[in-house]
Amino acid sequence: MLIIPAIDLKNGRCVRLVQGEMDKETVYFEDPVEAANHWLADGADFIHIVDLNGAVEGRPVHTKEVAAICKLPGLSVEVGGGLRSTGAVEATLDLGVSRVVIGTAAYDNSEFLRALCTRFPGKIVVGIDARQGKVAVKGWLETTPLDAVELAKRCEGDGAARIIYTDISRDGTREGVNVAETFKIARSVKIPVIASGGVSTLDDIRQLLPFEKDGVKGVIVGRALYAGAFTLAEARAMAAG
Repeated sequence: MLIIPAIDLKNGRCVRLVQGEMDKETVYFEDPVEAANHWLADGADFIHIVDLNGAVEGRPVHTKEVAAICKLPGLSVEVGGGLRSTGAVEATLDLGVSRVVIGTAAYDNSEFLRALCTRFPGKIVVGIDARQGKVAVKGWLETTPLDAVELAKRCEGDGAARIIYTDISRDGTREGVNVAETFKIARSVKIPVIASGGVSTLDDIRQLLPFEKDGVKGVIVGRALYAGAFTLAEARAMAAG
């Protein structure tokens, strides 16, 4: 199972939020490239970046920081936040990004998602963020009536390469991954699912490992790594068996 460190960007800095609240931030690195180098030195080969300002504003904001991180050797980068047009997606991929994450736009417009998946095969990931099983959009500011499982099925049909499932109530809280909901999503689709939100201990990752065979192929880890609850090397060793 792939262990993916998260770098959340806000106002040019690497931060972590609690439950997506933009005013509840902890700054961990003033320079996001320093954060990426830190995880690279600890064994990372893949990093998940969220442009928090971009998610709220509906357009990429941290292109300079993302471009600098993409230049680091031996590192693949996945980016989400504010990618709501074909031009924005293409420009982000042109920075050297391996995959882009579509959230709000995947919910709003199936036709747009299908077009992206056709034009950029294998590079379009859908981020499904949910509160109590219902999809949240626009930087988590709006909760919709749509069930997360239904959106996952729809996005698979539209051609998404994989799904990142985040339980917002767990994100940044270190209260543990919502394993049951993550499994429900994975069981409903055939494409890989990445778990996100709430990892606090190595045991949280251990609980996900039995579901790798069901399609849970990775887990994004944020605050627990930044706070030193465990190291990336320890998590990778456990995931490798």
